Amino acid sequence: MAKFNNNASMFLKLAIVLSLFLMISTAQGKKLGIGFGDAKSTPECDSVYGAQDGDTCTSVANQFNLTLEFFSSINPNLNCDDFFVGQWLCINGTA
Repeated sequence: MAKFNNNASMFLKLAIVLSLFLMISTAQGKKLGIGFGDAKSTPECDSVYGAQDGDTCTSVANQFNLTLEFFSSINPNLNCDDFFVGQWLCINGTA
């Protein structure tokens, strides 16, 4: 009987420690383990171009011999329908 109580006590302590660890890590906003979603790379820009009046994503991509897909990948938050004169557009980099 004493051995059962000792094992139960050990299990209860382990459960409490793991619960506390889970609560703290959740409160800190950290993820436990590996494989929680895909790691997204951050684009790095090596050269920029200041947008001119009448520029579009397609015209800028063509001007610098870029595919529209690559241009969009190095300018991920760019609204192709609404950028302004002088806006910095990345024209060379890694995605």
